[in-house]
Amino acid sequence: MFIQTESTPNPATLKFLPGKVVLENGTAEFRSAAEAEKSPLAARLFDVPGVTGVYFGYDFITVSKNDAEWQHLKPAILGSIMEHFMSGQPVMGGGSAMAEDLDEEGEFFEEGDETVVATIKELLETRVRPAVAQDGGDITFKGYKDGTVYLNMKGACAGCPSSTATLKHGVQNLLKHFVPEVQAVEAL
Repeated sequence: MFIQTESTPNPATLKFLPGKVVLENGTAEFRSAAEAEKSPLAARLFDVPGVTGVYFGYDFITVSKNDAEWQHLKPAILGSIMEHFMSGQPVMGGGSAMAEDLDEEGEFFEEGDETVVATIKELLETRVRPAVAQDGGDITFKGYKDGTVYLNMKGACAGCPSSTATLKHGVQNLLKHFVPEVQAVEAL
């Protein structure tokens, strides 16, 4: 098994491409070892000292670290990913919900803004999320109120030094262009 790695705009996060489907549907994010108990693979990755976050996309895994050096962490992470896929265990434990499935429950917007929100979600889905996934992250809709769109940054995007620029100059400009009601974009 050959696992490729790619750097991300976030120096504390690396993207790992195992050459296999990681999650068939949705995404999953784990910010602690306790959250990682839902996933045999995430739990295995949190066993590597220095790992602070794990994010699963369709065909990639992003891993975030603390102050440890990648040269020390990378071999252990690669070994953990390889061991997991060789073991035949599932990526997610039985009966656990994907993070994306839980996101819609926490959405907020005013009654009457459904059309604006639908347009915002479509733009995020078709134009923003594919580009952000290439960098090992994700941006999901959380809410819309008084002209402000609230988004959740995941994976490599969470804590990324360039995420503010991505939000303000990329996402905000795109949404303002296509949806005149949008005045600002904020990360939650």
